[in-house]
Amino acid sequence: MTKSENKTEKKFEHETKYKKYDLDGDGVITDKELEMDEKLMRIENEDKKQDAQRYMAWFSLWGMLLYPSLVVFSVLINLDQAAKILGDMASVYFVSVAAIVAAFFGSQAIVKGKK
Repeated sequence: MTKSENKTEKKFEHETKYKKYDLDGDGVITDKELEMDEKLMRIENEDKKQDAQRYMAWFSLWGMLLYPSLVVFSVLINLDQAAKILGDMASVYFVSVAAIVAAFFGSQAIVKGKK
């Protein structure tokens, strides 16, 4: 290592908060290590995003399945006005939820097609 290279090298305290960026444990954090950490963080964030989208799609599907049971339940307990309101809202609800689910499954198909 030349003298000029040694001057640009950054060393950190032993128990610093930046220690996690020193992937090879040599006490020096290089640009390559920072780039690797950035890539790992991007992958982790993408995974969290996909999990959130998956939960939203499943929640929407369960809502589509349970919605009609609310209408039937309202009729059974003699809440005819509630059943009518729920029935009137059904068309908008089902189209909206179907769009959410379709967007999720469509995006998954596109991603799998690119791989």
